[in-house]
Amino acid sequence: MKETARVVVIGGGVVGCSILFHLAKMGWKDVVLLERDELTSGSSWHAAGSVHTLSSDPNISRLQDYTISIYKEIEETSGHSIGLHETGGYYLASTPIWHDYLKRERSKARSMGLEQEFVSIEEVVEKHPLINPEYYVAALWDPLDCDIDPSGVVYAYAKSARVHGAEFYTHTTVLETNQRPDGSWDVVTEKGNIHAETIVNAGGLWARELGRMSGVHLPVVPMEHHYLITDEIEQIVNLPEGQRLPSCIDYEANFYCRQEHFGMLLGTYEPQSTPWSLDGTPLNFGHDLLDPNLERIADRLELAFDRLPAMASAGIKNIINGPFVFSPDGNPMLGPVPGKKNYWVAVGVMAGFCQAGGVGRTIAEWMIEGEPSIDIWAMDIARFGKFATPQWGVVKSSENYERRFVMTFPNETLPKGRRQKTTTLYDRLTQRGAVWQPSFGLENVLWFADSPENAHEEPTFHRSRAHDYVAQEVQAVREKVGVIEIANFANHKFTGKGVRRFLERVLAGRIPSQGRVNLSPMLRESGKLYGDFTVACIDEETFYLFGSCVVQNMHLRWFEENLEGVDDVEYRNMTDDFHGMAIAGPNSRELLARLTREDVSDEAFKFRDIQDTFIAGVPALCVRLSFTGELGYEIYVTPQYQLKLFEEIEAAGEDLGLKLFGGRALMSMRLEKNWGVWTTDFRPDFTLAESGMDFFANWDNNFIGKAASLKEKETGPGKKLTVLSIDTETDVSGDEAVMYNGECVSYVTSGAYGHYVGKSLAMSYLPVELCQDGQALEVEILGEFHKAVVVQRPLYDPTGAKMR
Repeated sequence: MKETARVVVIGGGVVGCSILFHLAKMGWKDVVLLERDELTSGSSWHAAGSVHTLSSDPNISRLQDYTISIYKEIEETSGHSIGLHETGGYYLASTPIWHDYLKRERSKARSMGLEQEFVSIEEVVEKHPLINPEYYVAALWDPLDCDIDPSGVVYAYAKSARVHGAEFYTHTTVLETNQRPDGSWDVVTEKGNIHAETIVNAGGLWARELGRMSGVHLPVVPMEHHYLITDEIEQIVNLPEGQRLPSCIDYEANFYCRQEHFGMLLGTYEPQSTPWSLDGTPLNFGHDLLDPNLERIADRLELAFDRLPAMASAGIKNIINGPFVFSPDGNPMLGPVPGKKNYWVAVGVMAGFCQAGGVGRTIAEWMIEGEPSIDIWAMDIARFGKFATPQWGVVKSSENYERRFVMTFPNETLPKGRRQKTTTLYDRLTQRGAVWQPSFGLENVLWFADSPENAHEEPTFHRSRAHDYVAQEVQAVREKVGVIEIANFANHKFTGKGVRRFLERVLAGRIPSQGRVNLSPMLRESGKLYGDFTVACIDEETFYLFGSCVVQNMHLRWFEENLEGVDDVEYRNMTDDFHGMAIAGPNSRELLARLTREDVSDEAFKFRDIQDTFIAGVPALCVRLSFTGELGYEIYVTPQYQLKLFEEIEAAGEDLGLKLFGGRALMSMRLEKNWGVWTTDFRPDFTLAESGMDFFANWDNNFIGKAASLKEKETGPGKKLTVLSIDTETDVSGDEAVMYNGECVSYVTSGAYGHYVGKSLAMSYLPVELCQDGQALEVEILGEFHKAVVVQRPLYDPTGAKMR
């Protein structure tokens, strides 16, 4: 066995073998995979083998599409059969609501260039005669869906990796992973030690135990999962030679099925999940199964047998109950672990044979080229922080398992694992009628009802009962004054003599002078966006960067990576140490004046000033800035002062028309100002010029990504972030197709109703030739094409006079 390697991948399932293959194929030959037993031991060998492209996140769908495309290559390269059956697949809707869901998915597929289409139920029955048509109202057809031999795929990846120069060792249990002072790793095994620059935890069922060896706690949980295989079914036996039944997913009945030889494979996700082996996966578990318990899925089987009657009379040949790993939100957890140098993970890949090819390519691109080719935030390990404890992981992973085929509506928040993190105002705001949602584990307010009893809304694709409440909040901010909690902004603190020099390299924007703030984008070397911040200079050795709370760990990882070798800068993520309130509206200056002894006149406290001061009798940082587009102030305090600050604001603003508002109102108001937000409109799929963030660039500085951005500046971007006004009473929620002359030209990145301007608004990256004001387009919403026009200037206060 080798003694050194550039990368050691630990885990010989489909994910680990795909990573090994892609690293070697892309040029890194000095890579090794270690497997404690045989390849496929764990979850891979007993997987159902169904493969599809449909996913809640479009970029995950793209990676699933790639996974399917790579299968023939690895079969040819390795000479090992993968048992591929290209059958296509049906997604079946048995209710109008599920039909609406499929309409949304079809629109997303349209924007990605995937060839999904609705077909008649008669056509479904013609190709799949086992289906009882009386239960279904619609069917979506995907020609790419297929099924494979799981073991064959794993061995094809591994053998293809070997062809490209990689090595793998079976029956090589990892006993320890010990990090050296330089950040490299000693991987201790039963057969000797390997010194590796980087290790990748692709441990599957053993990912938790492997992580704990290095002090990494992963909130993934093995779940028991049943599927069964029937005896021969006459209709299948009598199919013309070479013809196979398409695969099917029935969302309401919660089952998936496909042909298996001359019978059927049927799987389901129990309404009550069964986490397995919470204390740790036994080391001697390999090609093993768990005892089946059909009582747990009896109700689902009854539904399935009604909808595929031939299965009811067929005997059951095999019952498989095997564990596989779920993450808290059902998506993979990939990438370098924040705070742990040279330690990567690729875990929680529940749909391994749909996603492993894309996962392998993503990891290889990230390691070799410095970043993935597309935005993989939905799979980034950095989306979880310290709040994602093992216990929380059990609760959320169980919920996600139980909801595997249950749609989540755009306005819906899931109930389990809530109140993991709260601020001191949680109970107070709940009493005021707050409706909450979690963001990076922290509860933050969506909107306020008029009482706790009315603080609810039904999940829907359409406007909910919250609509009028949000309208009142927007009106209050626009005409009087509103207050919102701002604990869900990230706060990064940099100190030291070299801070300005460091920030001028890491950020693309202008670094402010003392007492001032500026807006600045942050880029990767490719010129693609990697953040946008409000940069505040307290003094020449103290700077704060305020940004998106959700991606704070992603940014922490990036800052720490770029601080390597920098001795005169210290960095701390201060997000949990700074909570606060923001006030906005025409009366906000008067409200602030009542809370402080400082002069807050326009001359003394200018737009984009920051003051380290006292407000409401407590120490505070106050920034004259507001994301509402109004005159406003953000007031940051340490958590122990937040309650006092809130009480004083409420008391002082009572006669000024003060009203509490939440995130929905904020998102409505920012759309009225044509402002994008991080993770939707601004993300690593887009560049500085495409996003319009080049307005803030300081071309005199040698910032990361400057070379790529200058090249784009010379040639001009091919698309630009643009606002659309849509003629609709059902607002967009994201990923809807944007059409021009019958062709899909883009998709919606975000949208909502602009309550003050009375328009349904959306943002989209449009081809530059379509970005003229008033350009007519269409947006597909729930299967209907709605007229839309480009809005180049903000519909509200286009000159920005009010906020200045």
